[in-house]
Amino acid sequence: MKLSVIIVNYNIKYFLEQCLYSVRKACKGIESEIFVVDNNSVDGSVKMTMEKFPEVTVIANNENKGFSKANNQAIKKAKGEYILLLNPDTVVEDDTFKKSISFMDEHPEAGGLGVKMIDGKGKFLPESKRGFPSPVTAFYKIFGLSAIFPRSKTFGKYHLGYLDKDEIHEVDVLAGAFMMLRKKVLEKTGLLDEAFFMYGEDIDISYRIIKAGYKNYYYPETRIIHYKGECTKKSSINYVFIFYNAMVIFAKKHFSPKNARIFSFLINFAIYFRAFFAIASRFFSKAFLPITDTVLLFTGIYFIKTYWEQNVIFPNGGHYPVEFIAFVVPAYILIWLLSIYLSGGYDRPLKIHKIFQGMVIGTVIILVAYALLSESWRFSRAIILLGATWGIISLSGIRLFLHLLKLKNIEIGTDKNRRFIIIGNKEESQRVSKLIQKTHLKPAFIGLVNPSEKQTKNNDFIGNINQIKDIIKIFRINEVIFCSKDISHQKIIDKMSELHYSQVDYKIAPEDSLSIIGSNSINTSGDLYIININSIDKIYNKRNKRFLDIITSLLLFGIFPVGIFIVKSPLGYFKNIFLVLFGKKSIVGYYHYDDVSIDKLPEIKKGILNPTDAFRTRKINKDTIEKLNLIYARDYKIYNDLNIIFRGFKNLGRR
Repeated sequence: MKLSVIIVNYNIKYFLEQCLYSVRKACKGIESEIFVVDNNSVDGSVKMTMEKFPEVTVIANNENKGFSKANNQAIKKAKGEYILLLNPDTVVEDDTFKKSISFMDEHPEAGGLGVKMIDGKGKFLPESKRGFPSPVTAFYKIFGLSAIFPRSKTFGKYHLGYLDKDEIHEVDVLAGAFMMLRKKVLEKTGLLDEAFFMYGEDIDISYRIIKAGYKNYYYPETRIIHYKGECTKKSSINYVFIFYNAMVIFAKKHFSPKNARIFSFLINFAIYFRAFFAIASRFFSKAFLPITDTVLLFTGIYFIKTYWEQNVIFPNGGHYPVEFIAFVVPAYILIWLLSIYLSGGYDRPLKIHKIFQGMVIGTVIILVAYALLSESWRFSRAIILLGATWGIISLSGIRLFLHLLKLKNIEIGTDKNRRFIIIGNKEESQRVSKLIQKTHLKPAFIGLVNPSEKQTKNNDFIGNINQIKDIIKIFRINEVIFCSKDISHQKIIDKMSELHYSQVDYKIAPEDSLSIIGSNSINTSGDLYIININSIDKIYNKRNKRFLDIITSLLLFGIFPVGIFIVKSPLGYFKNIFLVLFGKKSIVGYYHYDDVSIDKLPEIKKGILNPTDAFRTRKINKDTIEKLNLIYARDYKIYNDLNIIFRGFKNLGRR
C-alpha cells in the first residue's frame, strides 16, 4: 500500500463531502486507502460518507476525541508507506498525491511534506510554510512585527516570508491541513502527541521529525484549497485559549526550563491580550449599529422635543418634566430598536426597507401604548411621529453613508441581483442553475460557460473557460461557480489564482450534491453555501421562530386551565410548554418519524407539531410527508407555524 489518507471530521459535512470527491479523483492510479475519523458529529457526516463514499473506512467516535487522538486511531490501522493527514475543509488537485509521493520517493531524507495552500479566493496562505515558534519568533508574531515586516529574516520567521512561495524549501513546521508523513519515520518519532487536543500537534511532530534526523519540505508544485477557519472559527475566544495553550504545552515539552518560562509568560500575556481584543471586536461588530442608532434617535428626539416645547407647547415659557427625557424617550428608543431587530434590520447584508418596517411597527406599538397611559404620561403624539420620521431618515442615511465608505460588514443588499456564471458541461451546469433558481437569491443573471478551451457554437454557452476574464467584465459577474464533475481541481485552482478579483466570489459545485462551497463575501474565504434550501436556516427566520416559540409557550401556559380539556395529553401539554420555553424543543418542526429522512434539510430543533398536523383527517404517504418537510424548510413563514398550531392544537401534548 502506497498511501493512507486520514481525515478527521467534526460537524462540517458539506466540506467533508467536497474534500472526499477531490480525494477520490487524486487517488486514481495509486494503491491507497482513505480513513474518515468522525468525532461524534451530529450533522449526518457519517451517514453521508458511508452512502456516497463506500470505499472509505469510517471510524465513528462516540465523543470528540480531539485531532491528535483521532488521527492516531487511523494511523494505527493504516497500511500505507506514506500517511497523509488532511483537513476536511480542503480540496486537493487531481495530481496532488502523485506529485507529492514522487517527491518523497526521490528524497529519502524527507520525513514530511507540506504543499502550497490557497484560500477560497485564490489567495496564498502564508501558513503553508512556517518556522519554529521560538520565544523570540513568538514575540514578533504576538506583537504584530511579523505582519509589519513579513519578508524580514529577523521578524518574518514565523511564516518564513523571506522564502519564495513558488520554490521548494526545507522548512521547520508542516501545516496541519496537509501533512504527508513517511510511515517508517512515524515509527521512530512516535505518533501524534495526544496532549494536544487541537493545534500544536503539527509543530510538535514536525520538530520530532527533524530531531530524528529527517527533513521537512515545503513543496509548491502542487496546491490545495484550504477553507481556513471552517473547523474552528478563529475569531472565537475558545480558539484563542486552545491555540495558545497548545503553544505552552509545546514549550514545556521541548524548550529548556528558562526558555519555557519566558515562552509561557509571553503566551499567557498573549492569551489575555488576544482574548480582550477578540471580545472587544465581537462586541463592537455586533453593537456598533445599535449604539449608533441609539445616539441618533436620542439626539434627534432631544432637539425635536426642545423645538416643540419652546415653539408649540410652551411658547410663553415652560418645559416637559425631566421624566420625559429620562424615562419615556429611552422607552421609545428601546421599542424602536427592538422592532428593527425583530424585523431583520441588523441582519447582514443590511436592508433599508427593514429599517422602515421596524420603525413603523415600533411607532404603532408606541402609539397603542400611549393611548392606554394616563394623561400625566401622555406628553406628545407629534414628538413620537416626528421622532419616527427622523429615525427612518437618519438610520437609513447612516447605513448608506457607511456602505459608501465600504466598511467591513456594512454592506447593503449584497445578496440581491447577483450575477452568476457556471462553468461546466451542459447537463451539470444546468443542474446547478436550476438549484440556484429555486432559492431566495433570485439571481439577476445566470450564464453557462463551456469548460473546454476550444471555441464553441453551442447557443447554450456564452463563452468558454479561456474567456472568463472578458465574461466577468462584460456581464458584470459577482460569482463564478465551477462544476467539479467536469473540471479538474487543478484547473479550478489555476483559474482562481489567475483571476483573483476581489469583487468576485468563487465556489465549487461537487457532483451529485446539494451544496456549493466557497467564499461568500469579500471578507470571508471559507463559508458554506447551501444553495438549495436554506430559508428556515436564515438568521432572520431562526430568530422569529424562536420569538414565536417563547410568545406561544407563554400564551399556552396562560390558557392552561382551558387547554387541558382540548389536548389529548394534558401532562404532555404542560411538559412541552416548558421544553419550548427553555429552548429544548420548538412548537413546530419537521415530521421525523419512521423512515422519513431529514438529513438534507437545515437543522432545527425537534418540534411538538409538524407540517402534517395542518391536515386533520387525511392520511399522508411517505413521499408527501418528505415534500411537506421540504416545503416547510424552503419557504418558511411564521404564518405557516401559526396555521399548524391552530389546526393541530389538540396534539400539543404529543411526546
